[in-house]
Order: sequence, then C-alpha cells, then structure tokens
Amino acid sequence: TVYRKLVKEWHPDKFQEGDPLKAQAESKSKVIIDAYQFLVSINPETHVQNKEEYLLTTSTSGIDDFSYKGVTLKITFQNGSTYEYFNVQKGTYQKLVNSPTQARFARRHILHSHLYRNVSKATL
Repeated sequence: TVYRKLVKEWHPDKFQEGDPLKAQAESKSKVIIDAYQFLVSINPETHVQNKEEYLLTTSTSGIDDFSYKGVTLKITFQNGSTYEYFNVQKGTYQKLVNSPTQARFARRHILHSHLYRNVSKATL
C-alpha cells in the first residue's frame, strides 16, 4: 500500500515537461522502485520460491570471487550466481579470507545463517 501510494505521488508522468519537480520525481521514483525490489528480494516467500536453486548453487558451485563492504558480503559463485549476505561481521569475513577452504567455511558459517538476496542469476 505504501509503495503504491509513493509511486502514484512521485511518478514522473504526473509532472509536466519543464516542471522543476519532474527531475526530482524521476530520481525519487527510482529510489522507491529499488527499495521495493530490495524488500521483495529478502522476503521469506522469495527465498522459499528460490530455495532449490539456492541450495544447488551453494552446495555444488565453488566460490569464484567475493567482496566485503560495511557488513555486506557479496559472493560470486563459479556458476555465475551472485548473492549478497547481510550483517556479516568483520571477524567472520577475516576468517573467510584466511580459510584454506573458503567454500567450506562459507557453507558452515555464512550461506545458511545470514540474511541474503540474489543479485544475479547463474549463467548457463
């Protein structure tokens, strides 16, 4: 309901060309849509729908690359899927970096114990 109300209020088509609020509406509508997509991506229902694919990726595909910013860990798997994991503490990240078997460490301590979202799907 909040999403629909905000989209109606800040939809760029609502403003005439030359209106100073049109540019502001364009940027606000992008922020609103991005926020909505983020909330949908971390929703438990979304996780249930994609559980099979997620389990297949995390159990069979190794880690290709990862990066850490703030408390968000982004992992790219060898099948091309990329997931973001939230609230990963710096100590856990350091242990991942120093682990001789990073995929195994991630499976045990990160992949199934942190809130996550899919950033990009596997490439076939």
